Amino acid sequence: MAADARSTSTVSFRAWVAVIGGLFGCFMAGMNVHVTSAALPEIEGALGATFEEGSWISTAYLVAEIIMIPLTAWLVQVFSLRRVMLWGSGVFLVASVACSMAPNLPVMIIIRVIQGAAGAVLIPLSFQLIITELPASKIPLGMALFSLANSVAQAAGPSIGGWLTDVYSWRWIFYLQLFPGIALLAAVAWSIDRQPMNLGLLRQGDWLGIACMVLGLGALQIVLEEGGRKDWFGSAFIVWMSLAAVVGLAGFIGRQLWGSKSFINLRLLAHYNFGVASVAMFIFGASTYGLVFLVPNYLSQMQGYNASEIGISLIAYGMVQLVLAPFLPRLMKWFSAKILVASGFAIMALGCWMGAHLSADSASNVIIPSIVVRGIGQPLIMVALSVLAVHGLAKAESGSASAVFSMLRNLGGAVGTALLAQLVVVREQVHSARIGESLNIFEPALQQRLPGGGLLQEQWPQHQQVLGLLDQGVRHQSFLMAYSDAFYLACVALTLCAVAALLLRRT
Repeated sequence: MAADARSTSTVSFRAWVAVIGGLFGCFMAGMNVHVTSAALPEIEGALGATFEEGSWISTAYLVAEIIMIPLTAWLVQVFSLRRVMLWGSGVFLVASVACSMAPNLPVMIIIRVIQGAAGAVLIPLSFQLIITELPASKIPLGMALFSLANSVAQAAGPSIGGWLTDVYSWRWIFYLQLFPGIALLAAVAWSIDRQPMNLGLLRQGDWLGIACMVLGLGALQIVLEEGGRKDWFGSAFIVWMSLAAVVGLAGFIGRQLWGSKSFINLRLLAHYNFGVASVAMFIFGASTYGLVFLVPNYLSQMQGYNASEIGISLIAYGMVQLVLAPFLPRLMKWFSAKILVASGFAIMALGCWMGAHLSADSASNVIIPSIVVRGIGQPLIMVALSVLAVHGLAKAESGSASAVFSMLRNLGGAVGTALLAQLVVVREQVHSARIGESLNIFEPALQQRLPGGGLLQEQWPQHQQVLGLLDQGVRHQSFLMAYSDAFYLACVALTLCAVAALLLRRT
């Protein structure tokens, strides 16, 4: 299909429909992440989940994506691209409806795993369609459209999700995937040719490598999510999970590098540009997904925002990308790709630095400017880094390239979400202890504020109230400092990526 389109600058209508259909899948996957962000505190409350437990709502989806993304290229070989996209989008839609009916956190996590596994094919295959269906001269435009789809999802998702949550219920937000899902099904069914299945490849599949990957990635995520709650390596469970993660990941990497039945070409990481770009994309995913989880929780926990207010605050992140996306192909002509990538990381680092200056009254006045600046940098990274990563790779390697690239971005997202959530909890405890040590309830300044002539009597209700308010104030300040630490960590990581981007080269 569209072979002539790939050899010339002309692209057939059917090829464009295939590419745009893939973009609907990208939009649907992006919408799923960002539509839940505004409603996340409401979902946690309705399902009886704590702040730490609530991170599983995001990471369960990401981990399932991470496990399935490397299998995408192999599944396409077995069942054909058309069937994989149709089945992936179909199951994704069913799981979205099921998420709206989840009665508790464990059920929600299970459904999110199914949803993540089904939706895992959407982004890498949309990426692959851009590379394979468009000629080299049109790939920057395709990447810009790829970024635009994400931008629209990020712009519309939080605001619509927040409004639906406040007016109706958070359960309504999962119905937003229905329209793009149906559009994807129709586009794929019409534009992509039927291909015969090659079921014989199932017997030749690297099932041991798949098992190692599932074990390694699953155990790693359990360690990241549960380590803080179970005293890390003081817990025998965490020790065993860590060993399982090491053994599983070592087995997976070994099978893919030296096995005869590898399902993903990890040797692509040896290509200079692709290797450096993949590491940068991992850190980009960690920072982006981690902050997507933290910011709504900060606005709800520390500033008392409802879902609509959170959605309105987050909409700026997508809107600025939506405005910038049409100019990206022209920017790619004016500036070198590595300069755009380095600038994007530097701009996002600046946004994180701005967001780190939190105080008691730091609400949208700090968060929105930080979000806007980060939103300016993100599309520069998404488009230019993708173009640099695949430059010099053969068309036949596009499936593995898109799978590895997407896997590392989502793996970074899962690690970043868990890491930043744990960081906030741990740093809050550290800051609370330090602030508490500096306070002395017998200080004259405090004693003068106590009722009863300044004499501290813990049994007095008024004094107990004062002490309770004091403890509340200490915890509030500690959480502010902990959230600031998370922003600072993201700032440092993105700054290092900006430096690394300057080392990229065209080959």
